[in-house]
Amino acid sequence: MAQIRLVRGFLTVGGWTALSRILGFVRDVAIASVMGAGPIAEAFFVAFSLPNMFRRFFAEGAFNMAFVPMFAKKVESGEGAETFARDALTGLAIILLALTVLAHVFMPGLVLAMAAGFAGDERFDLAVTYGRIAFPYIFFISLSALLSGVLNATGRFGAAAFAPVLLNIIFIGAVLVSIFFGTDVGLTQSWAIPLSGVAQLAFVWWAAARAGYNLWPRRIRMTPELRRLAIIAAPAMLAQGVVQINLLVGRQVSSFFDGAIAWLSYADRLYQLPLGVVGIAIGVVLLPDLSRRLRSGDEGGSRWSLSRAGEFALMLTVPSAVALVVIPLPLVQVLFQRGAFTADDAANTAIAVAVYGLGLPAFVLQKVLQPIYFARENTRTPFYFALFSLVVNAGLAIGLAPVIGFIAAAFGTTFAGWAMTLALWVGTHRMGETTRFDARFWRRMWGILAASLIMGAELWGATIVLGPMLGTGGIDVIGLVLLIASGVVTYFAAGHVLGAVKLSDIKKMMKRDGTAKG
Repeated sequence: MAQIRLVRGFLTVGGWTALSRILGFVRDVAIASVMGAGPIAEAFFVAFSLPNMFRRFFAEGAFNMAFVPMFAKKVESGEGAETFARDALTGLAIILLALTVLAHVFMPGLVLAMAAGFAGDERFDLAVTYGRIAFPYIFFISLSALLSGVLNATGRFGAAAFAPVLLNIIFIGAVLVSIFFGTDVGLTQSWAIPLSGVAQLAFVWWAAARAGYNLWPRRIRMTPELRRLAIIAAPAMLAQGVVQINLLVGRQVSSFFDGAIAWLSYADRLYQLPLGVVGIAIGVVLLPDLSRRLRSGDEGGSRWSLSRAGEFALMLTVPSAVALVVIPLPLVQVLFQRGAFTADDAANTAIAVAVYGLGLPAFVLQKVLQPIYFARENTRTPFYFALFSLVVNAGLAIGLAPVIGFIAAAFGTTFAGWAMTLALWVGTHRMGETTRFDARFWRRMWGILAASLIMGAELWGATIVLGPMLGTGGIDVIGLVLLIASGVVTYFAAGHVLGAVKLSDIKKMMKRDGTAKG
């Protein structure tokens, strides 16, 4: 039944993504302890961001947003889905090989485009070296994402959701190698990047073959389906290009402040924990679900899926955002402040965490609203909205940097996120009633906001009470666990009283029949 598959998809992807994010957090804590926020750390973060920037085009980004709806509809109608997937895989592989070769040649220019502030110091040479090692990751992870899209479109969410766990295991292993064998930490971490891409690709390829999709590249054929895929993907790639310029603006601004790239990167990891768990679960499951419903004419079910996804997003991200704003310093101090990561690094990172926290609900709601457009093969409208958000981001980040320093980049990102979300939401009103959240969503939203504010007040008081524990090495982790646990209990208790957060709803959705209800 469609509703059961949707909810189980959220829970499956969310569960594996949560494990991946937790391991990723362990990875970042380990990296912070051996790298700190110095030149090696900043060079590594820029190098790692290069393949990840292009990943937004070819992996979970523009290409997949065009591929998944087309593939899902072919699966639903039985019209040559495997042949289409194989042709898409072959075409993508050729593009990625050419891109990888070009990036290797022009790596110095790419580094300057990412961080002009590196020019003339040791960070530049390090970033070029690390970047050339890391960049082939884009080839492996993009093909992995296409195969994951095949699995997700056929309702097999587990393998694709588990694959990122392999990346974090390999990264943690690389840190241990550096600690116990004395290898260069920057080079070791850089080599871990393409190795993790190979591991993820091998795993999802095996999973897709088991599911009946044994996709090996073949001689490229420019079929009508591939031409349509290119036509649909082009505006989405332009939109992702604007998004990447947004990121470049922030990174360029921060590159002129020593340590800022590392501070923003560590802060990014903190807010990416809830964003990844909720946002990825929604984005992965909702797009193929809406595509199938549109194909079958199930408009009521489409609205139900959209509204429950929005409700699920707010239920978990609004309290997370409040927590990031209220207790950023205890979080950063306990998790990162050790070894090469100093108290000053913790203070600056905490400021960035609070600013990013303000934008967390917006970033997740984008994952809910964008599939409305992509499921209808409309990739042009999000491109125009992305241009709007670029203007907001550049204006704030560049304009405020001389006044408030590196944190201007975080403010630009946050306000641009809300600008994009508002534009996406307003745009759906032209598509009809089925693209709007239902009455239950709006009722729950106000209760979620109230319960989150109550939790925020409790966290503020609990921080004062637990202050001695949070500031004492050896028991600070226990203090942080108690602080977070108190917030979780307060939020769900308040949400239950206000009728906004009911864990029983998930059980009911798991048992409900296939009849869509508004």
